Amino acid sequence: MVYRVCKTFEIESGHMLSKHPDRCRFPHGHSRRVELVLAAEALDTNDMVCDFKALKLAVSQLLDDWDHAMAISSGDPMLETMRQASGDRLIVFENEDPTTEVLARRIYEHLEAQIRAGASFTDERGGVYTLPPGVRVERVRVGETSSSWAEYGQ
Repeated sequence: MVYRVCKTFEIESGHMLSKHPDRCRFPHGHSRRVELVLAAEALDTNDMVCDFKALKLAVSQLLDDWDHAMAISSGDPMLETMRQASGDRLIVFENEDPTTEVLARRIYEHLEAQIRAGASFTDERGGVYTLPPGVRVERVRVGETSSSWAEYGQ
């Protein structure tokens, strides 16, 4: 048997899909729901799969960077125009469109790297939180609309 936990976040983000044949190639935004599912065969010393605070701290910078930002491919012909318009709120994806599938994969890879590194995080009160070594990222689901989502995982 396996234990699972899920932590959900919400961000507002825009993107442009240069390879799309229709309207999605133009700037547009989404209210995104990001679900992170972690699993473990056994509970840690605190009787948890992973402390939800550790999970939040592990992805907070990445999600904050993407919140209220515009994502674009490095190959998009509008890159320089968008760079001028968006300033530091532009996220450039190297040689791939920032589809919802790509966003899910990027979050998965980020979180998996944090776990592999044995990362620990300090919160605003000085509390230290770690991602236990026995935990694994099972899936990351990113919602694009109320009826559409993409998932990356095992």
